[in-house]
Order: sequence, then C-alpha cells, then structure tokens
Amino acid sequence: MAVSKFQEQSKKTAASVVNELVANFGVLYVKLHQYHWYVQGPDFFRLHEKFEELYNETSAFSDTFAERLIAIGEKPFSTLREYLDHASISEKPYDEKIRAEDMVRNLIEDYRTMGSLALQGVKLASEENDAVTEDMLIGYKENIDKTIWMLEAFIGNDV
Repeated sequence: MAVSKFQEQSKKTAASVVNELVANFGVLYVKLHQYHWYVQGPDFFRLHEKFEELYNETSAFSDTFAERLIAIGEKPFSTLREYLDHASISEKPYDEKIRAEDMVRNLIEDYRTMGSLALQGVKLASEENDAVTEDMLIGYKENIDKTIWMLEAFIGNDV
C-alpha cells in the first residue's frame, strides 16, 4: 500500500485514516467513471453497468465518511487537489487503451489498498473508543471484501 503525504506528516488517528479514505474515494470515483466511459470488448455491457454501480456506491461512502468527520469536529478533504495529495491510490489519463480485464485488476488492487486502510482505521477507532467510526469502517471493509470477491470471480481468480 502506498503511503500518502498526509500519513507521513501526521500521527495516525481513526479520523486521519477516514480522511485518507475520503481522498481515495475522490480518486476512485474519477477512475471508475473513466473505466465506465472507456471499457470495450465482449464484457462491455456488464462492466459498463458494474462500473456505474461502483462509482455510485463510492459516492455514497464518500458522503457518509465525510459527514462522520464533520460530526466529530474534523475537516474532510473536499477538493481535487486534496484528493490527489492525500490518496494512497492513483489514477492516470486514458492515453492508451486499457483492456477490460486490466481495468478490473487495477480496481482489485485499489480496493485491497482501501481495505487495508479500513482495517487500520478499525484498530485505531477501537483504541480511541470511537465505536461509531469503528462500526462504519467494519461495514465498509465488509463491502470491500465482497467487491474484491466479485471482481476476482469476474476475471476467473480465486480470492
């Protein structure tokens, strides 16, 4: 998992992990749109629809986690610059064709990175006695595990 500049500059707290997830949601949202627009091949219809489902889901998680940060007196990242500066996943311009299967593999890697981050947040939230954030992160991790399983199955891999 990549380490963001934000992680390097501050002591990790559950809130800082949630904020890094918010940054990742921003990057992932854009990447999923890109894949939704550019996917080609025999799996076009299934992946076009799945990528849309995933970016809508990502938007909902982003909103939920950002609002949690505000509710506990924190300031969620809210600009593209902040997302890019603080995310631990990355994106790139669509300069050359990406095979549909490679798009799925890239997303599996991103979701694994975000799952690891969510687990860090669960541990920190528990240590901080923040049961609400801990519960939110556990629910998100459950969602990630299911998404990874489905994406792995799509390309014919065992989890």
